Amino acid sequence: MALEAAVLIHRRNTRVRTTALATTLAAAVLALGACDAGGSDAGTEAGPDKGLTVVAPGKPGEPARTLSAEEAKKAAGDDTPNSADFRYARMMIDHHEQALVLTALVPGRAASASVERLAERISAGQKPEIGAMEGWLKNNGGHGHEEAHEHSAMPGMVTEAQLERLRAARGKAFDKLFLELMITHHQGAVTMATEALADGNDVLVEEMANDVVAQQSVEIDRMRGLMT
Repeated sequence: MALEAAVLIHRRNTRVRTTALATTLAAAVLALGACDAGGSDAGTEAGPDKGLTVVAPGKPGEPARTLSAEEAKKAAGDDTPNSADFRYARMMIDHHEQALVLTALVPGRAASASVERLAERISAGQKPEIGAMEGWLKNNGGHGHEEAHEHSAMPGMVTEAQLERLRAARGKAFDKLFLELMITHHQGAVTMATEALADGNDVLVEEMANDVVAQQSVEIDRMRGLMT
């Protein structure tokens, strides 16, 4: 419970920081606009924005940044999706779909009711996330210029040989292998989401990536608990 509360606080603080950054930059742009209007009347030779700076809150774990007037104006309104956003959405859809393949093997093979309930929660959580990412790609024209990517290049992906071993396992042996594979799979998803948060530019992708980090980090701890 303490970990879940900490994750929720982290998610809330991340969104607060994002809102604070947008508010700070928007206010700065308004202030700079006022300087433009006033500076022309005063006839300043150096230009109205000369020397003006804005302190923008950093991302979680990063220090605040000092932006020039021009940088602040650009940052205030630039949330256009970039290649990292599209790459994350496409790859995470495939990543989630493999998780659904794994969870579909649980009924009839698992010995533990706790493992069965966990698989149900994973499936129930990742199906709507796939729909959200597919919707985001459609709304942003991402399906029109898809880039090919190797499944094996994505962190945490289960190999075909591992999948065959899981299909053949039963009882406690199945539970152990399922948990081992799914923990690694979740860790890979967290890695991908963290990279998207660092390299992406779209607010909605940032929110989806934050949700993946929060939810799957909690589930990793639950699975580790089931292995003890």
